[in-house]
Amino acid sequence: MTARAVFGRGRRRAVLACGLAGALVLGMALAREPGASARDVRSDPAAVALLRGAADAASRHPYQGRRFLTTAGRGHVVTSRASVAHTPGGGIRYRSETAGKGYRPESAAGETTGFTPETLALLTRNYSVVRAEDAWACGRRAHVVEARRADGSPAGRFWIDAETGLMLHRELIDATGRPVVISGFSEISFTEPPPEPPAPRHRNGTARAPGGEPAEAAAAPWPDELDRADLDELRDRGWPVPEDLPGRLTLHDARRDRDGGTVHLSYSDGLAAVSVFVQRGRLNERAMRGWQKTVRRGRTVFRGGNLRHWAVAAGDGYVYTVLTDAPQSTAEAVAAHLPRGDADPFWSRLSRGARRLVSAANPLD
Repeated sequence: MTARAVFGRGRRRAVLACGLAGALVLGMALAREPGASARDVRSDPAAVALLRGAADAASRHPYQGRRFLTTAGRGHVVTSRASVAHTPGGGIRYRSETAGKGYRPESAAGETTGFTPETLALLTRNYSVVRAEDAWACGRRAHVVEARRADGSPAGRFWIDAETGLMLHRELIDATGRPVVISGFSEISFTEPPPEPPAPRHRNGTARAPGGEPAEAAAAPWPDELDRADLDELRDRGWPVPEDLPGRLTLHDARRDRDGGTVHLSYSDGLAAVSVFVQRGRLNERAMRGWQKTVRRGRTVFRGGNLRHWAVAAGDGYVYTVLTDAPQSTAEAVAAHLPRGDADPFWSRLSRGARRLVSAANPLD
């Protein structure tokens, strides 16, 4: 599935990967260049059906409990925890239990408990999805599904509740077999949660979510979802909006903030999830004090973060902010590979214009 396939069908609802939740790992795939062709992989339809059904199960069943997100970095392991409650038709409520760290529920799978159609298609395009031996999670019997690389090694593993179909646990595994991103429930009860108490009011009357952010801002994705035509228009104006990034990462969602000054691009290979925020301007390096500075592919990259990994870089009048729960090397590699600018904007625009004319002339397209 390419960005053309995703965005060519008009605007679609997709989940903002703002931080990007139990997000998943690239592993050794980062050595591949953008645009590399997808390999021919075969998956077990029954295993794919279990993952497809997890999102539906998450919307149908009430539950409450505690979730965690653990990421393993260079010499450290960081865990964030949150209490969670879901009422069918009423959405999911999260409350951070880890002071100072927060909790990001989103992931490459769209939500913590299921895949979107786009990310599931990317998963089956890039990995073999198969059943493994059943196991237990949260004291409940679970079906286990693995996403395997071409050499047969597991890149991801998912525990799905045998009774309800809800995803209970997931692991993202690097090429050495070590879990580097682990998320799921530590406790769960399939009971109707009590009503949510009123949100505390700030002095100015604005409701505040845990962590001090306005409640509505903490929950809602950016409203301006961009389709294929919007992306072509941005590229015509010189905005660097690549469809592919290293590691078979494919653009599957794009949004713009309310002021139109920042574009949020969401990439995934089905497992790894990476957010790229693009802004016009120049990077104020003085403001990056406290960040680690490195040079990748001739570009200066600032890196930081523990639970979530950040990388900030700039080029030709644009600033890139990369955010992922995958290892820090993933964020740095993406920042280093992002376009340094449109080397020949005239011929780029001419090529896109020719494609539009051909498309308009073809009544079957």
